[in-house]
Amino acid sequence: MKTAGTLVVLGSINADHILNLDAFPTPGETVTGNHYQIAFGGKGANQAVAAGRSGANIAFIACTGDDDTGERIRTQLVSDNIDVEPISTINGESTGVALIFVNGEGENVIGIHAGANAALSPALVAAQQERIAQASALLMQLESPLESVLAAAKIAHQHQTTVVLNPAPARALSDELLALVDIITPNETEAEKLTGIKVESDADAASAAQALHAKGIKTVIITLGSRGVWASTNGKGQRVPGFKVQAVDTIAAGDTFNGALITALLEEKPLADAIRFAHAAAAIAVTRKGAQPSVPWREEIDLFLRQQE
Repeated sequence: MKTAGTLVVLGSINADHILNLDAFPTPGETVTGNHYQIAFGGKGANQAVAAGRSGANIAFIACTGDDDTGERIRTQLVSDNIDVEPISTINGESTGVALIFVNGEGENVIGIHAGANAALSPALVAAQQERIAQASALLMQLESPLESVLAAAKIAHQHQTTVVLNPAPARALSDELLALVDIITPNETEAEKLTGIKVESDADAASAAQALHAKGIKTVIITLGSRGVWASTNGKGQRVPGFKVQAVDTIAAGDTFNGALITALLEEKPLADAIRFAHAAAAIAVTRKGAQPSVPWREEIDLFLRQQE
């Protein structure tokens, strides 16, 4: 395999406390769960792990608290082939936490405490300027302070580093930030938040993609859950279906897709092939419980793809 370009991921690190229930509780109701686990998550870390395990040459800019959890996460990330040198330990702060309920259908509801993630400041981004400038791509999400996401995007844009934004969780973004993005990967909810267009069909997805192209984004990939993705480059779009699998839980499916997608693009795979590779990684992930524990390794993705031929 040829040596691919380097990837820098900027984002969040959380410890996920996951409780599986038959049905979500209603206000005032107490329900008993049937499976509990603590797994490492956070959109940034999930995407970094997906990239590291699928073969990317990757460094991760993030923050942990000065606690045992932060220490354990750092050790785990190293074993996932990630350069953790740019991860800062924030004194007196706890590592981010996500409280997750998963129902019998595999759907989830999540509450998050940002903790150390909130300390990922523009100053910490500036300290990594050289690393971002020399990378082939920068992948970010929206669980970090927006001013820091913008600062990193500006550095990347100035040095021809491809800016990839997974605009999750959903929120409105400035045209200033969107104009710096080369590849954006919203789901239907996030696409609607950014464009005002409700995405319920391929035609809607095409319209939302055009609205994002109009803001200066060259490649728009709207994830459509079980229907695959709508991929649009410079206004030419098509739906790329995913793979049918029996889902156990969808935690980190989108993150796995993003990490694997960028890995494949850095290996100079054509967009359609990169999406297929990312679909395969996400399909494997939804058949397993948890965020990072569900993320597949390169050998597993390649084997899955061979089995589909």
